[in-house]
Amino acid sequence: MTMKSYFSAIHSVFLQSGDPKTAQGQIAYLRNQFDFYGLKAAKWMAVSKEIMEEKGVPVGEEFKELVRLCFEDEHRELQYFALEMVQKTLKKQPAYFIDFLEELIITKSWWDTVDWLAKLVGIHFKKHPTLILPISERWMASGNFWLQRVCLIFQLSYRDKTDFGLMKRHILQIAGSKEFFLQKGAGWALRQYSRTNPTEVINFVKENPQLAALTKREALRLTKNKKP
Repeated sequence: MTMKSYFSAIHSVFLQSGDPKTAQGQIAYLRNQFDFYGLKAAKWMAVSKEIMEEKGVPVGEEFKELVRLCFEDEHRELQYFALEMVQKTLKKQPAYFIDFLEELIITKSWWDTVDWLAKLVGIHFKKHPTLILPISERWMASGNFWLQRVCLIFQLSYRDKTDFGLMKRHILQIAGSKEFFLQKGAGWALRQYSRTNPTEVINFVKENPQLAALTKREALRLTKNKKP
């Protein structure tokens, strides 16, 4: 089976399984940026699993070709299918797979796919920790706020393994930004780390009054009754 045939099969199954009324709500939720078939999360996840079990998961360049075909389509569920496939194969991918993850981050970018990809980047970085500094520095310098957001939040699940020094450096690099997704991402990262070390987060916010009000508010949400 060619990847174009595989893609056509995915499209047909999703189209048949969708609901136009549900699609209208989904389209509005993502600000009319993408089309939808009208499959809710539980449904597209189940359909995706069935398709992959029946047709398998391609490897190598065929895998990338299929993922790219899904990302070229206007239906958002096809990007979700592609990310399910990426997630399924991630542990087997080599270090240089980070370049493909970067490609996906900057393709049809919005918070739903970017935040999912941030989680996958975090997993990939755990397996290949030598990538963290050079890649995050390059992404922070790129000027692309979606790549920058990933740098802020890829450590959300790291807990006591969080490199707080790196997080603080990235947050300070974008402290003057008016971009909502950066301000919110910085606050989210700090709030998550406050579960592990609230004192460090409280002190960092106090020592950096230049942080956006949104970032401060999000960062301190879980620390109201704690003192440094």
